[in-house]
Amino acid sequence: MLTLSDSSRRFGRRDFLRIGALSLGASTEVGLAASKMALAAGKTGSKQPDPRLAVLSDRTIIFLHMQGGPSQIETFDPKMAAPVEIRSLTGEIATKVPGLTFGSTFPQLARRADRLTIVRSFVPGDAKHDIKPVVSAKTHGASLGAVYARVAGATDALSGLPTSVWCNPRSVNEMAGRGTDNFGLFNDPGTLGASYAPFIPGNGGPLQQAMRLSLPLERVNDRRSLLGRLDSLKRSLDVGGNLVGMDEFQAQAFNVILNGAGDAFDLSQENPRDLARYDTAPLVPIKSIDKKWNNYRRYIDHSQNIGKLLLLTRRLVEAGVGFITVSTDFVWDNHADSNNAGIVEGMDYVARPFDHAVSMFLDDLEERGLADKVLLVCCGEMGRGPRINKRGGRDHWGNLGPLLLAGGGLPRGRVYGQSTRDGGDPQSDPVTQENLLGTIMNAAFDVGKLRLVPGLPADILRLAELAPIPDLG
Repeated sequence: MLTLSDSSRRFGRRDFLRIGALSLGASTEVGLAASKMALAAGKTGSKQPDPRLAVLSDRTIIFLHMQGGPSQIETFDPKMAAPVEIRSLTGEIATKVPGLTFGSTFPQLARRADRLTIVRSFVPGDAKHDIKPVVSAKTHGASLGAVYARVAGATDALSGLPTSVWCNPRSVNEMAGRGTDNFGLFNDPGTLGASYAPFIPGNGGPLQQAMRLSLPLERVNDRRSLLGRLDSLKRSLDVGGNLVGMDEFQAQAFNVILNGAGDAFDLSQENPRDLARYDTAPLVPIKSIDKKWNNYRRYIDHSQNIGKLLLLTRRLVEAGVGFITVSTDFVWDNHADSNNAGIVEGMDYVARPFDHAVSMFLDDLEERGLADKVLLVCCGEMGRGPRINKRGGRDHWGNLGPLLLAGGGLPRGRVYGQSTRDGGDPQSDPVTQENLLGTIMNAAFDVGKLRLVPGLPADILRLAELAPIPDLG
């Protein structure tokens, strides 16, 4: 979107000329692999091959954070043989993997369990509300998206798109809430520097502001004049794709405009069939959500928007964004108190839209040949207590939590580790936060070569030394 205005005075709606979806012969779907090839060939203005090429994998990492702390028992470890005060309140459903069951609010993921890795021995580490492991002491106060951007560079060399993005309900619905930052910011750059903070697409977000080309009205009289100027600018591209007379950062900014890269963030460009396919709003009609809960607005934001968020995520994968964090705010906290619904009601609000959205995303990747090129990670900051409280909820629990992995070359249809009979602790093969971070780092980078990248902070090098989940390589 190009916005033209006169900065010398205020204007009403008629004083703005908007020209949308200007695609001047170049595709937004450049992809990380194509950008790496261009860097290697020296086609982005750099005289030397970029050392980052040696460490970047061709995978995109998607971290879908289930904020609030989902129950391990009502998700992927139902424990139906346990006493009534422990076993899943939502029952269980058979999956496509013989002998494996999920909680009954995940019927679509159950039919796709042969594509998933379920970890039943994941130890979040504590029962505190925060946004670990996306941002924690283990990541040295920086979001994983910022860590990725610090290694890969803040923007893609060909498309000009950010290498790391944080998507939340406001990214697809300007009427959605902003979400709480009481427990941390998913785009926190820590000490890495603000320029490496993940971009936040959405109403008035920095990415939209950066994609606007603002010109005074007196310099652009009409649409034809503007198009003529852009055509002239395009013709100034040399045969190698560089903008004559501009430095690297100016060239990248103009490439975003000329390549139509902003279209990747625009769901109106999407096939109507896929828009309908991902739509989670009909699954939980707003009128069905009880207004007595203080989290009422958050339940709406989650149930109405998580499908669109994952459709946006798929578009960003195709456009070449390397690390995408997805969150829908604080909705998995099933205490059955004044803020939150209990297990049965809360899982209807939260799990069913999650189940549909993630399933459509997995199908989309499979159909497009991208399943092994994307590592999807789904977990929260903690799990839920093995015993149901007197109100029909479960309280905070740090000893065990659910973890779903898919794609990225990991084994399919696999259950890793087992929990104790009451679902409260690992019975075998405990997986720690450090193991999860190690798995993500190994999927995103060739960690053995990170030390060859000049100037990387020691904190990132320490992350690269974490051991991944054993036997999942």
